[in-house]
Amino acid sequence: MYSSRALPRATTYLAAAVLLALAVGGVAAQQVAQLAPPAVGVIELKAHPVPVVNELPGRVAATRISEVRARVSGILQARVFTQGTPVKEGDVLYRIDPKLFQVRLASAEASLRRARAVRQNAQQQFERQRTLHERDATSGVNLDAATATLAQADADVALAEAALAEAKINLDYTEVRAPISGLIGGALVTEGALVTADGTQNLALIQQVDSIYVDFMQSAQDLLTLRRAVEDGKLASPAPGEARVELVFDDGGLYREAGRLLFASASVDSTTGQVTLRAVFPNPKHDLLPGMYVRVRIAQAVREGAITIPQRAVTRARDGRAQVYLVSESGIAETRDVELGQALGSEWVVESGLKVGERLVVDGVQKVRPGGEVVPEPWKPADREAGIVPDQPNNRAR
Repeated sequence: MYSSRALPRATTYLAAAVLLALAVGGVAAQQVAQLAPPAVGVIELKAHPVPVVNELPGRVAATRISEVRARVSGILQARVFTQGTPVKEGDVLYRIDPKLFQVRLASAEASLRRARAVRQNAQQQFERQRTLHERDATSGVNLDAATATLAQADADVALAEAALAEAKINLDYTEVRAPISGLIGGALVTEGALVTADGTQNLALIQQVDSIYVDFMQSAQDLLTLRRAVEDGKLASPAPGEARVELVFDDGGLYREAGRLLFASASVDSTTGQVTLRAVFPNPKHDLLPGMYVRVRIAQAVREGAITIPQRAVTRARDGRAQVYLVSESGIAETRDVELGQALGSEWVVESGLKVGERLVVDGVQKVRPGGEVVPEPWKPADREAGIVPDQPNNRAR
């Protein structure tokens, strides 16, 4: 039998042995885990056409702008339109006091009736003189005088008709109408103001914004470089009218409607060395207003056979060089320096350093060591969205 003093000592020895066994087992398991090659998600590099995209500053402008002006002089009686609302071509915007023009119209109508009466009398005299002349009852002098009087009466009628037409036009001009359809701004005059037909006074401004222009600038040297690259066959030019143009707001949001490039200016600004380009965008909800500052993203060329890689696959060396991990046929990882070009969404365009058919590590980059063995698994961008992570054993693609 054991003494009471021996029991605690035996228990202590047993506990120490158990702890030692667990520690040894943990170290062994850790060593086994470290020896197992990590699983990584890889993609096979392929070549495909890539647009050459530039992002340039621009301003929104209305496609049509019209100043509302009075075409006759008078006192404004009423403003008919609601400020800041859409108007249609021909809508009445202002009314000028018409009384004076109504009187002038009545006077012109009376003058026309008088001229027609005089012409009728001259016509009767001409017919009478012609009949008498045919009977040799009067001399040719009287017939000539009657002919001249009738011609003068015809001219007076024509003059009176023109004066009447002018009076009608001026009376119609007392209703100031919208010259174009669009969005009208604030009223620049008030009721009771005197407006003149020959003045420079603007009554309101109408801007057409159902579709809008965006004017943006690009360096003339950049344009020349692109054209030379197209001529040398390094880049392909998009078909006419197919250059995709997008708008980017200050907050980084993208305008939902794509635009179309209209033209590039034929001259270069001598002070900035830039060329003005213009694009047109649909604006059905009037989200874009003239004067807004935007960024224009335009695809000006196409690079055939380009290689793109996910941005998450790129690491940086201590000196800042861009590097990626590639997997050989035998499953060995190696680093490769790459030269990156423009960013396209979540991808980089690779200028040099990679070839078609090579396998690139995208997921599990942090677990890879140069010259170390890895277990490559196919990787797809949708895997992350679906919660499937290739570098976890339970979620590996089959």
